[in-house]
Amino acid sequence: MHSGAGALPTKLSYSPLATSYNIAKTLASAAAHFPDRVALIAPSKKGGEQWSFGELSEKSRRYANALVAGGVRQGDRVILMVRPSLDFVSLTFALFQMGAVVILIDPGMGYKNLLRCIASVKPQVFIGIPKAYVFRNIFRKPFKSIKLSFCVSSVSLPFVRSIKRLAARADDDFSMVNSGRDELAAVIFTTGSTGPPKGVQYTHGIFYAQLQHIRNYYRITAYDRDQPAFPLFALFSTALGACAVIPDMDPTRPAQVDPEKFIASIQAHHVTYSFGSPAIWNVVSRYCLKENIRLGVNKVLMAGAPVSGELIERVKKIMAPDGEVFTPYGATESLPIASITGSEVVSETWDLTRKGAGTCVGRPLPGIIIKIIKSVEGPVQHIGDAFFLGANEIGEIIVTGDVVTRAYDNNETENRLAKIGDGEKFWHRMGDMGYFDEQGRLWFCGRKAHRVITEQEILYTICCEAIFNEHPKVFRSALVGVGPAGRQEPVLIVEPYDSIEDEKIFFKELAELAQANPLTKKITKFLIHPSFPVDIRHNAKIFREKLAVWATEQQGIY
Repeated sequence: MHSGAGALPTKLSYSPLATSYNIAKTLASAAAHFPDRVALIAPSKKGGEQWSFGELSEKSRRYANALVAGGVRQGDRVILMVRPSLDFVSLTFALFQMGAVVILIDPGMGYKNLLRCIASVKPQVFIGIPKAYVFRNIFRKPFKSIKLSFCVSSVSLPFVRSIKRLAARADDDFSMVNSGRDELAAVIFTTGSTGPPKGVQYTHGIFYAQLQHIRNYYRITAYDRDQPAFPLFALFSTALGACAVIPDMDPTRPAQVDPEKFIASIQAHHVTYSFGSPAIWNVVSRYCLKENIRLGVNKVLMAGAPVSGELIERVKKIMAPDGEVFTPYGATESLPIASITGSEVVSETWDLTRKGAGTCVGRPLPGIIIKIIKSVEGPVQHIGDAFFLGANEIGEIIVTGDVVTRAYDNNETENRLAKIGDGEKFWHRMGDMGYFDEQGRLWFCGRKAHRVITEQEILYTICCEAIFNEHPKVFRSALVGVGPAGRQEPVLIVEPYDSIEDEKIFFKELAELAQANPLTKKITKFLIHPSFPVDIRHNAKIFREKLAVWATEQQGIY
């Protein structure tokens, strides 16, 4: 399958929205068309429970009525602290139906970041499991805006209502709010890989556009079964009319996935496609090859960090014979905006990546416009102020299109830095550096904030690290700059597969690799780190800022 999408279908298999853009209408439409088809499968002590689209829709309507009766109103900000489950999916759709704004925050980002994020969005309603309710009582200040609280428990706790018990007595008919394209549906937080996590405003129209792109480009049908390793994608699956199989894993620690459980779920429930971090598929593919297991999945989507050609080849070996790997490119603020197939990576771009060309992330999706501009510090108020670059010129990646979110929540400083005005539309600055090749493919060279700026040149992380990742003992590497920008000294930090017996010989070999490529000739300082700090969502984005601080603190290297 080619990465271009010109010949793919552009119509929904059913029309879920009519005149309203309320994204909850997708679930209602799926339930109306095939009420008895399985919509959701979740792990349980019995091995797995499942619910039909009809049951899921009814549960969602009952929750909506219970919340309205409990005082929740259209436009209220509702923080949802519930594990991936039937309750997570049905409550989210219930809040969408009501026109409430769902606040979704990764609990694994650490309690300090979590508390700062909660305080920034000022939620008015709290819905959480008992553990989350205890957390809220310990750290009261960030939750001071809360007016109403509900606990997702069958048993009522002191001073808090059980939403499950309220829903059990609620009516199963609900009149859905007619939400407009630009009405706020959710606030979803970034991973915070290059700074504090930021809340991104998602409208109903953004969700709808995302569904269109995912359905049309990746050819997801109502007969597919998805095993999403990221909880939000369980919502996308059910909205697309596909079955979502929630894996038995901790979504905040994908690199620690139990491959036996992940594989068993795929096999037991006949999963046809799966979206997950490359960290998950690194573990799962190695286990499958070791145990001689082939999975029946025909699509694997990997995102969150650059995906190596070696991992793609490994994953393709464990898929259905005609299966394909896809590596979508985007960010919380705009996803998906470009994509490429694993077949194209392996056959055409991977060899160039290994030599320092960057990671090819494919061509823009239909209707998405991506440009490269000369990098500048500070805001770019109007697109006329930007300087556009040509093919093979590295610069800042900017994007406009129907999946591009308009604003961060309560964060005008970041809005000014990230958005560029252009008449009635606007552009989003991805915070990434890259370029287009002559074939119109986008190449990613690293985060703008991670550039190492010396007195002589600018070094891009993804391009330079690829040279050292060729060493057989290197699991991954991270280029950081020590010192002030403009006079930084590049330091290459390596996380090896195993302990290094003779560091002097190892560093000598790394130095030889550096000297053999013009991109890396100026890199002469090397360090070994036992385990890189990574993001909690994908366990794949390297926290280079933390490694830069660590490198600065090392004694005797300068």
